[in-house]
Formats: sequence, structure tokens, C-alpha cells
Amino acid sequence: MRLGTVKTDGAEKAAIVADEKVYVIEKVNEVLGHAWKTNLFELIQSGQLNELRDWYSTSKSDLEKVEGLAKEEVTFGPLYRHPRKIWGIGLNYVEHAADLSEVAPNTEPASFMKPDTAIIGPDDTILIPHQSERTTAESELGIIIGKECKNVSEEDAIHYVAGYTTIIDMTAEDILQRNPRYLTRSKSFDTFFSFGPELVTTDEVEDVNSLEVSTVINGSLHRKNVVSNMTFRPWYLVSFHSKVMTLLPGDIISTGTPGAVVIRDGDVVACEIDGFTALSNPVKDLKK
Repeated sequence: MRLGTVKTDGAEKAAIVADEKVYVIEKVNEVLGHAWKTNLFELIQSGQLNELRDWYSTSKSDLEKVEGLAKEEVTFGPLYRHPRKIWGIGLNYVEHAADLSEVAPNTEPASFMKPDTAIIGPDDTILIPHQSERTTAESELGIIIGKECKNVSEEDAIHYVAGYTTIIDMTAEDILQRNPRYLTRSKSFDTFFSFGPELVTTDEVEDVNSLEVSTVINGSLHRKNVVSNMTFRPWYLVSFHSKVMTLLPGDIISTGTPGAVVIRDGDVVACEIDGFTALSNPVKDLKK
């Protein structure tokens, strides 16, 4: 199942995405008599996402009774705006570390956290801040936690995950390169975390490690790699971080990029992942 958040009637509402149509859950409830949460974050937090997925797997045809919106005519927002935590993973592909003339961590993930004020959604504008002359964008596979998760094994990790999404993560690279202790600041400017347009539930992906992740700039491929080439793969990342702190429903792990690209005023950057709807954002330099 695929879910998104759409902008309609002056609000952002959860929706089911199916067969190039979008079904706002509020409308699904009204027509079919359900009581699903109408906010995607609340849907995940409440545990209703699994119930909705089970219903969808057996009763998808019931959506024909609901008025759907054409997918290409809908404006998507970020999946949600206030997760409790956003974990980022640095240098998780050896090739990307080489881009930065750094040695990829090989004993433990190089993780960091980002604020929710950095969040934007599809087609929102990435703003290059006044403080940076060299900002990069990085396409990444996102892992969305589905239920409270503490001290889980790598083998059990998938059972705590709601699904996956496309992410574009930004870095003020010139700030970071002055001193590695500036990592948090370099990652935390407003508009420095785009995610959506869809949450793809785990049952839709046969093998997460076989997915290819691509960073695309102005329609041209910059870099791509397969998830299996990560130093620390998704289920390891979930397990590892669950042993640091309790992961909560809606928490996000952005698993690392195959390659960062320098972005400039007027660019359009995209994250493309096999079988996922692409995430794309235009760029504006505030210094212009």
C-alpha cells in the first residue's frame, strides 16, 4: 500500500495512493464507514496503519465507491511535519566517502540528528542559506518506524518498520568542511530535509537491499548505487539505533546517499528509487 499527504481544503490530509488516483482517507471514512485517522503521523502513531494495510489487501476494490482524485492533479505535502526524531546516516556508501576525501566508517554508523523545522515536501523550494557558498543535496532511502522499538535484533527489525520513502537531505558542505564538529549546524538549516511524496509499506518491496537509489540534478543522473552496497544496511541501522534510544512510531532514519551534488540557484534536484514515485525540489539561493 502507498500513502501520502495531500493539500486540500486548506489542510494537509492523509490519503491512499492507488492506480494513479488519490483517495483522501477522510472521504474513505465518510463513504465506507471507517474511522481511520486522517493525519498520516497520527495513523502511524495509533497503530492503525497495519489495520488499514490489512483492509486494503483484501478490500481495495471498495475504493471504487469513493471519489478519487487524479494523482497528477494533486499537490502533495511532506508525509508529516513533526516526527519525534530524524536520524541521518553519513558516509554509508564507500564511494560517497571518497567524494569527500574521507574514510567511510566501518565499525559503527556515522549518525546525526536533524530538526523537524528542516522539513519540506515535494516541489517545495530548497533554500541555500546566506551562510553557505557550497550546499549539496543527497538522495536517500528513508525508513519510517511503525511501532515502538527498543533493543531489537537485526532479524526482527522489519517488524517495527511502517515503510519506506524518498528523501533529499541537504548539507552546507563548506561549513562542515571547516570542522567536523559543525555537522549538526551544516545539516539543520530550514528546508534541508525533503521527504515524500509516498510512504511505501514494507509488503510492497520484496527486498529492500536490491533497491537502487539515484541522485538526479536537472534531469541528469549524478550518482546511483544499490542499497546492498551500504556499509550498514537498513535493518542493521534500525537495530543499532534502537539500542541507543527508543525509536517511536513516525521516527525517520535517512540511510545515506550514493552521492551528493552541489546545488545552485535555479537547479531542480530529485531522488529516484526503483518503483517509487520520484521526489523533486527546485532550488533558490537566498544570496541572489
